[in-house]
Order: sequence, then structure tokens, then C-alpha cells
Amino acid sequence: MGFRFQKRIKLAPGVSLNVSKSGIGYSVGGKGVRVTKSANGRVTRTLSVPGTGLSHSQTIRRAPSRRSSAPTRSAPPRSAPPSALGPLPPFQPFAATPPPVQRPQWALDVLALVDAQDPALFPPVARYWGPSMPELRILVATLEGLLHFTHGAGDPDRTGRARELLAWSIAQQSDFTRIEPLLAELADHSWPVEIVHGVTANLHLGDAVAALAVAELHQEAGALDAAIDAVERISSPSTPAALSLADLYSEAGRDNDVIDLTTGITNEDDATALLLALRGRAFGRQGYAEAARESFKEALRIRSRSASVRHRALIERAQVDLAQNRKAAARKSLEKILSEDPAYPGLTEALAALPAS
Repeated sequence: MGFRFQKRIKLAPGVSLNVSKSGIGYSVGGKGVRVTKSANGRVTRTLSVPGTGLSHSQTIRRAPSRRSSAPTRSAPPRSAPPSALGPLPPFQPFAATPPPVQRPQWALDVLALVDAQDPALFPPVARYWGPSMPELRILVATLEGLLHFTHGAGDPDRTGRARELLAWSIAQQSDFTRIEPLLAELADHSWPVEIVHGVTANLHLGDAVAALAVAELHQEAGALDAAIDAVERISSPSTPAALSLADLYSEAGRDNDVIDLTTGITNEDDATALLLALRGRAFGRQGYAEAARESFKEALRIRSRSASVRHRALIERAQVDLAQNRKAAARKSLEKILSEDPAYPGLTEALAALPAS
């Protein structure tokens, strides 16, 4: 146990000074009420009843915390908890809204052509920009050709102009890097191309629409070699391109090419169902009747296919059945078409070829 030192010095009646090892305090008051401040800063008030020995002490102010009186030391920096979004980029002051991108004049001219849909406007634009931008001239020729192709059905002048322009445009070799932003703006535009009777595809510039459109025009004109060449030039394979090529090969009598092209095909949609019908036709013309019937069975397996596709498969199956002297089967297929579409192309001729029952 350590020694304690304390001394009380009376300064005046009711006032005394308390000296100890902890420091200096004081007491103020007399009988009944006394306020005392200890050396550590604690202030208490004592109430007593003289002559009874009863008293009550209450702390008026607590002693200051030693931790607060001690010199403060800076705490080590605490790392922030990792954010679930990863580190945040440094703040950048908000900038004003950038001005809209200004299109070059040649892009504005082409977009105006597309909006106007006036064939007379295309040649002047091609002549003006062609010398300095040959790739733009090719694009303008393609767009004009597609305009004639889409809206010129039954007009020999317009279909002839479309065939000329599209054949020229797909034969050109050019770098289109400079006009890629314009091509991106035109990416949503599409043109309907009837690949085979009953199957029409809405094609974009990136879908080789020019090649498939001009192939149809060549086929209508009887130029099968030119039509086949146009489709064979397509670098990215697609179902419309495969269907167009199979139909052209079949019309040209290239049955082996049809079989090679359609190997592994299953009935996924109208286009693949028609590819299977063309495969059956190729097998039938080569004398492989069973293989032909298997192809027709797969082509007709899903009844929700369009009527024109089913009718094409039925009429081709009837031709194979006739070649095998299966008259009843052939008649059944043709009568099925007759009940649904008496005007189907080739039906009248097929019915006429049936022998009398």
C-alpha cells in the first residue's frame, strides 16, 4: 500500500484548500450544504441534516477523462471497404452536351435519295460523287437497282434497269471503309426478295440482297448461268442463298449439286422444307425413288408450313410417283393441291399428264 498525503488549509470561514499528491482542490460551504472540487476536477455537492448524521452527496460535474486530457495521437488511416462495383473512376466535371455529329454532304445526299424514292434523283448523285468516291457510286447504283426491283414488277424497262445496275454493282471491287458510318445508318432498311415461289425473304444490304435480287432477275430472263454465278459469288452462306442456289441448280439440271448442297438439311422452316422438296426432286430424276420419297416425307412432316411450300413438295412427289407408275399416289397428291389452290403454278400441266383412270 502506498503512502497518502493530504493537507487541509482553512482560508476563511466555510472555505478550505485541500492539498494532496494528486493536486489542489477546495471546499466551500458550511453545515447543511457543502460544495467540494477534488484535485482531479470532480465537483460534488453534499446536503446534510445537522445533528442527525444524515447526508446526501451528488456529483455535479464528473472528472475530465484522462484519455481526453492526454495528447491525442492520430489514428492510422483505415482502408475503405471494397465496393461491390469495383474501384470508382476519378470524378470528371460534367461537360456540356456534345453537339450532334455532322454528317458529310455525300451521306446527306444518299439518305435523301432513300427517303425520296425517286429513281430520277439517283444518276445525278452518282455522277457528282462517283469520280472522287467510287464506293459511293456503287452504293447508289445498288440502291437504285433495288428500288426498280421492288417497285418495277411487270415493267420491262424498270426490271431491265434493275438487272443492269445490280449486275454491275456486285461485279465491282471496292473498299467501303470510308462510308461505313453511312452503311450503318442504312442497316435497318430491307427489301423483299421472293427466292422461290412462296418463300420471300426481307433482306438487308449485309444479306447480299443485291446478288439474290439480280439472280432472280437473271432467272426470269432465262440467263441461268449468270444467275448461278451471282449467287455463287456470295461469300457469307445463308439459308436464302442456299435456297436460291438449289432452285437454280435444279432448273439447270445439276441434280448432283442439289444433293450435295442439301445434305444434312432438316425441316426447320419454310425455306428448309422447300430445300428438302428440291432434294427429293433431284433424287427422283436420278432414279432414286426411295430416297426421293424420304426427302418428301421430311418436307411434308410439319403441316404448319406455308401452303405454297407444301404444294411444291406435293407436286414434285407426284412427278416421282408418275415416273414409278404409281398413278394413284400421284393423283392423290395433285388432288390435294387442287382442293386448296387450283391456280398453283404447274398444277394444270401435272394433272394433264395423269393417265386416264
